Amino acid sequence: MKGLAVDARGVFAKLNPAHSDGVIALAGNPNTGKSTVFNGLTGLNQHTGNWPGKTVVLAKGNYRYKSKLITLVDLPGTYSLLANSADEQVARDFICFGKPDATVVVVDATCLERNLNLALQVMEMTPKVILCVNLIDEAKRKKIEIDCPKLAELLGVPVVPTAAREKVGLDKLKEAIHQMVFAHQQTRPRPVRYNQEIEAAVAKIQPELEPYLRGKIDARWVALRLLDGDTTIITEIKKYLRVENVEKAPREQGELKVVKCYK
Repeated sequence: MKGLAVDARGVFAKLNPAHSDGVIALAGNPNTGKSTVFNGLTGLNQHTGNWPGKTVVLAKGNYRYKSKLITLVDLPGTYSLLANSADEQVARDFICFGKPDATVVVVDATCLERNLNLALQVMEMTPKVILCVNLIDEAKRKKIEIDCPKLAELLGVPVVPTAAREKVGLDKLKEAIHQMVFAHQQTRPRPVRYNQEIEAAVAKIQPELEPYLRGKIDARWVALRLLDGDTTIITEIKKYLRVENVEKAPREQGELKVVKCYK
């Protein structure tokens, strides 16, 4: 299977080498051990540079598993994907428009609740998500127990515990990636449900967006971003998907002033 990390204008083309069988995005908050996971998977087979048109550092690497060559793209560490900074915009745009074959979200087992905010945001954008619960060795020392099978059931995506510094769980993470990309494992992320006012506005806006987006990105997620006042998403949709007039979809101007969903 070939990764699809190429947008209409080729901005992400160099992240998807012709010889790669799949492209995986690696996301996570700062200080979750994400870079350690990246290094543990790719070893010395990695390169750094800048993202196209940005001063944000780009790191990508490769590893081989079951005869498949995987390209791993290490996204900037962020606390959200609301595009309030260059790092957040790069991470959001690659997950949304770069179309990786899967996104691995690395979270810190010692402060799981705080880290899950980013994971839930990614799950609103794409169902192809694997949660990597890292630093389980630190959690054990602090007598924190995490029921990963139960967490997977609640979230609707695979959950893999790791201690990347000790190389624990990395093979299971590779297998989870392999199952999602090549065995077409289906996930059912549980959607976040907001209050009645927000859901009513989404119900009006989402159907108007769908004819413009044509399944290229999740219309519910775009509706939520518009309700949150994020007008940059319209610019990025036009840039990457060549979609015109999408800003005309929410016809009732009041719908875009209802509420700040994430704030």
